[in-house]
Amino acid sequence: MTDSVYHPATRELAQRRKELAPEIHEAFERFSHAVFAEGALPEKTKQLIAVAVAHVTQCPYCIAGHTQLARRKGASPEEVMEAVWVAAEMRAGGAFAHSTLALHTMQEMEDASDGPSPGRRPPARDAGS
Repeated sequence: MTDSVYHPATRELAQRRKELAPEIHEAFERFSHAVFAEGALPEKTKQLIAVAVAHVTQCPYCIAGHTQLARRKGASPEEVMEAVWVAAEMRAGGAFAHSTLALHTMQEMEDASDGPSPGRRPPARDAGS
């Protein structure tokens, strides 16, 4: 299967994007260069962060581009893969952390109905009482 949902990025499309909004395009280019410039964080670290974020945002163009840039800035394949695993954990961790919303909602429902919700077993009684 060689077909992709995503169209390939081409120079022609990049040029068209620039032509349609030249000032915004230039501002974005300046912003991007400033963000990824050497600073308190080395460029390699910034690119590894970008690889992880690209996996969380699930942008295939960003994944490919920032993986290449991270490697060019000296990141090893192992560092790139660890960045991907950090992204995976953070994505899964978000679902885990947000379970508090479901738990809170269910508790509110129980409190409002003065009892457990349907499908929930009442607490077991002690045989000695």
